[in-house]
Amino acid sequence: MLGPTDDLVTLIAIAVDNGADALGMAGGDGSLATVAAAAAEHDLPFICLPAGTRNHFALDLGIVRHDLLGALDAFTAGLERRIDMAEVNGRPFLNNISLGVYGDAVQRSGYRDAKLQTMLDTLHEVLSSTAPTPELLLTDDLARRHTSPLVVLVSNNAYALDQPLALGSRPRLDTGRLGIIVLDQLGAKRPPVSAWSAPSIEIAATAPLPAGLDGEAVTLLPPLHCTTRPAALRVRISRHHPGASPSALLSSR
Repeated sequence: MLGPTDDLVTLIAIAVDNGADALGMAGGDGSLATVAAAAAEHDLPFICLPAGTRNHFALDLGIVRHDLLGALDAFTAGLERRIDMAEVNGRPFLNNISLGVYGDAVQRSGYRDAKLQTMLDTLHEVLSSTAPTPELLLTDDLARRHTSPLVVLVSNNAYALDQPLALGSRPRLDTGRLGIIVLDQLGAKRPPVSAWSAPSIEIAATAPLPAGLDGEAVTLLPPLHCTTRPAALRVRISRHHPGASPSALLSSR
């Protein structure tokens, strides 16, 4: 159990030094990423226990998110596979890094209690303000430059965008590629949303960037170098759980 003065990195080091055969974490996706990075470093199996607010990573692993006790079976009777991890400037993430309006919204104190309203308020302020904001610049797979987009989302493997019943879900976590989604400013001379995949991407900016890193508020120094680490993480999942995300299950039908 983590207390207010406990340091997660220290507790992980103690567990590894004591000969842990696996590392598991019950918590939000930000805490999961810290433990998963240590598991990957020491080539230990990682067990995700869905005890966070939304448990996005558990969803894409194919864990039944309301079955916390059942997820514990992964320690004793789990099925193991390897999946990718991702990094931004050396910092690991399991789900995604979000920049622009979403990155600004995550920084706000009311975000977790009212995500949609906070997002709308932030979007309104960005569109109506004349104050300068950090200018983002990136180039997509068609060599088009995106300057000052409203939202940039870089994910550890791509989200399904063609399945309305499984939006927000990734069909695979082992493609060795990042998913990139860009929402451009209104009036841009191209479709407002661009999406592609790549093993890495560079994002330039004119100032430090507020960002959401697996849902946690952080500030990142540009340029941002996002890259994938193929098959870096061993994960174990209870045999009683599907072991595939909603979008993967829909694709197999």
